[in-house]
Amino acid sequence: MRVAITHRTTYRYNNPVRFTRHQLMTRPRDSHDMRLIDATLATTPPAKLSWKHDVFGNSIGIATFDEPSNVLEFVSRIDIDHFPAASAELARLIEPYAVSLPFAYQAEEVGDLGRFLERNYPDPERKVDAWVKTVLAESGTSTASFLRVLTSAIKERFTYASRVSEGTNDPVKTLETKEGACRDFALLMMEAVRALGLASRFVTGYLYDSKLANSSEPVVGGGATHAWCDIYIPGVGWVEFDPTNALAGGQNLVRVATVRAPEQAIPISGGYIGAANDFAGLEVDVQVAVGDGVVAAQESAAPVAAG
Repeated sequence: MRVAITHRTTYRYNNPVRFTRHQLMTRPRDSHDMRLIDATLATTPPAKLSWKHDVFGNSIGIATFDEPSNVLEFVSRIDIDHFPAASAELARLIEPYAVSLPFAYQAEEVGDLGRFLERNYPDPERKVDAWVKTVLAESGTSTASFLRVLTSAIKERFTYASRVSEGTNDPVKTLETKEGACRDFALLMMEAVRALGLASRFVTGYLYDSKLANSSEPVVGGGATHAWCDIYIPGVGWVEFDPTNALAGGQNLVRVATVRAPEQAIPISGGYIGAANDFAGLEVDVQVAVGDGVVAAQESAAPVAAG
């Protein structure tokens, strides 16, 4: 699937302000399941851009600004070929010793999985443990079946509630309220599988609708920033699971960065120098083109500076 995504983030101010250094997590890594064809980043006002890799190997853009402005805008465009894995194929590749739960990772993997195995949020009453064991009782001990049932259970039994405020609800709160945003559901699933000894990590990126492929008007506002999780399965490796939409194997998901905890996945971070009431508002827009319409969408788009 050919996918092009334009992500525009615009901050507006009542008076011109100066900007601190900003960090940007917008550029995916090329891999066997996602070939990065092109990636550009433009800013208003103009910025000096440099790049680094964080501790997880994600690409991080560093933007520094010289001039004040009453508008700060970032426009990221990425163009990829996407090759999501089929969930049936994933089940077939699981190592024999990991086909059923519980299992233990091999000694040579445990050290490298390290903190991805650790529970990161307090649960003194073991509510997450109790809940995930009820799901395990429903699914049976098959690893593939359990992960499929767990992913579906969150989608079917919890209410999605979009939230623009920063932060992620801890898993116990999500369990108690039975609602949350995509990042809350991802974290709940991470902590749930960690309770059973599975390694997991947090993924940030984009969600697109594959039904848009080759439509006559492929550029729509139907794309969105999104969060889900990876789970390490022996023989298969890191596998993407989206409990918000009950998706497995990366279908409809464009991975930008993977981290250990949600607070490490911030698409844009930075600040401004000015009065508190100078801030006037924030606008975010994500546009997606899928299939043959990608080239046409790119040709009609305004040029941007390469990052």
